[in-house]
Amino acid sequence: MENRLLVATRKGLLVWERTARDRWRQSEVHFLGEPVSMVLAGPRDGSLYAALNLGHFGVKLWRRARDRAGEGGWTACGVPVYPPRPAGQATAATDMADVGPGDAAGETPPARQAPWSLQQIWSLEAGGRDEPGVLWAGTIPGGLFRSDDGGASWALNRPLWDRPERAEWFGGGYDDPGIHSICVDPRDSRHVTVAVSCGGVWQTRDGGQSWNGTTRGMVAPYMPPERAEDPVIQDPHRMVSCADRPDALWIQHHGGIYRSMDGGERWEARHASPSSFGFAAAVHPHDPDTAWFVPAVKDECRVPVDGQLAVTRTRDGGDTFTAFSDGLPPSPGYDLVYRHGLAVDEGGERLAMGSTTGGLWVSEQGGERWSCVSAHLPPVYCVRFG
Repeated sequence: MENRLLVATRKGLLVWERTARDRWRQSEVHFLGEPVSMVLAGPRDGSLYAALNLGHFGVKLWRRARDRAGEGGWTACGVPVYPPRPAGQATAATDMADVGPGDAAGETPPARQAPWSLQQIWSLEAGGRDEPGVLWAGTIPGGLFRSDDGGASWALNRPLWDRPERAEWFGGGYDDPGIHSICVDPRDSRHVTVAVSCGGVWQTRDGGQSWNGTTRGMVAPYMPPERAEDPVIQDPHRMVSCADRPDALWIQHHGGIYRSMDGGERWEARHASPSSFGFAAAVHPHDPDTAWFVPAVKDECRVPVDGQLAVTRTRDGGDTFTAFSDGLPPSPGYDLVYRHGLAVDEGGERLAMGSTTGGLWVSEQGGERWSCVSAHLPPVYCVRFG
């Protein structure tokens, strides 16, 4: 089991370690007071990466390399940079704001165009085992970037950005669309799958030179019936893949829970109680039939069902689910768990979960019982073992 937990919050990156007495203690604090949107522990060289969203001061990315003494200091990396917007294209919301609901021709005003500038690093993943130094970054407003030098420089993946379907992507939670999930196939580093909110699921099998949308089976209940199965407007909230069986993927979608056993080509809906709605998802690294979710009331009222924070688990591929709340706050509670707020370690039995109201819990029993690590943290954006 992994004994270090990285917790990215609105007010810093917090590091927790499990002691010899089976307790968790906070061992480090970095970027205190600053919002850390994403954190990654490099799987090969032990480096840590932290993405910060500083608002007026922009997005920053920092790297902490491991040295002989243990951990080195933080150094600034490059950040993804969008190219200039082509001449003649509208510039996001300000250009659209002047278009009235009924112009002289009586036409519908054009849709809001996503900006061509970095708003947030929403996902960060390492390349395959045969790609040392490679990182993938998913961003808001929907750009996928690749670094071949450990984050020193980044290149926008133009084949995905230039897909004509991207014009129909739209924001889900944020004003603009974003890539929040990146799954690199451990058998083939050129096979990468990304999930976009709202923009569906996209796959490349040639290292990003070409992309295909793969959402067959998904249904968007927020769209008119004739567009409910449209692949480019699906809203996957979070996508995860099984480390040992990478063709097994799970998605927490706005419309429910979906599972694929063929690498995302086809998706089947799964129904959980007390709710199939939520944001976070985790899958067992060795057993593709075991996955965890955090149910919530759907849409306008995003709180735990009946005020009881719970985690649901399936062990049979989604045929049945069991809800667990032992050790979690009693009702009434209002904790919500963001997309990256649930994690399982490499052994598959230890889980961690952080909430929007500053709660942090760890389970050593596969999610059946939880222990409170802290109830007074800033809102938690991401938890990862590392």
